[in-house]
Amino acid sequence: MRHEPITTSDVTVFIVTSGIHTDLVLPVKSNQINWSENITADGIKQSENAGQFVAFGWGNREFYMKTPTWAELKFTTALKAVFGLGPSAMHVTFFPDVTEGPDCMKIILSRDQYARLVRYIIQSFVKDNNDAFVRIYMGSLYGPAESFYEANGRFSLFFTCNTWVNTGLKKCGQKACLWTPFDRGIFYQYNPVRVAP
Repeated sequence: MRHEPITTSDVTVFIVTSGIHTDLVLPVKSNQINWSENITADGIKQSENAGQFVAFGWGNREFYMKTPTWAELKFTTALKAVFGLGPSAMHVTFFPDVTEGPDCMKIILSRDQYARLVRYIIQSFVKDNNDAFVRIYMGSLYGPAESFYEANGRFSLFFTCNTWVNTGLKKCGQKACLWTPFDRGIFYQYNPVRVAP
């Protein structure tokens, strides 16, 4: 198989899973976009260089607000999310570094592919009249490097957080499932030996 050489315009991104939920991880700053101009977290000032990478996860807003850990998951919350009841949210997390491993896969995107992925993520955010992302106050449920924003779309059994990531990979021309509600389908595309049944 012939591999094209990596150029200075290529961008390294990651897909990371918690075992259930998958996120897209991008550099905070690149030649194409500086995410810190649009998003921030309570414990990270925009002027600080505390985060080199930022993870984007999409999901049901009530699920995020009422389920900071799986131990706190309630049947009614899960039921509402599965049936697309309630608005969605973007979960944003800043990281000082990202290490490739079994649950974190690296992907090299061309400049054009990265532009398409950025456009897909931006279109997932709700914007106000000033074209700014709409922040959601989550109190102290999550850590200082995390924040939440209003998001477009509805979470359901047929379009989950993992489906959102899988669609993003399709948008930028990367390996992806035809459709998957789970993280295993996505990671199988990149490491079939680890996740094969």
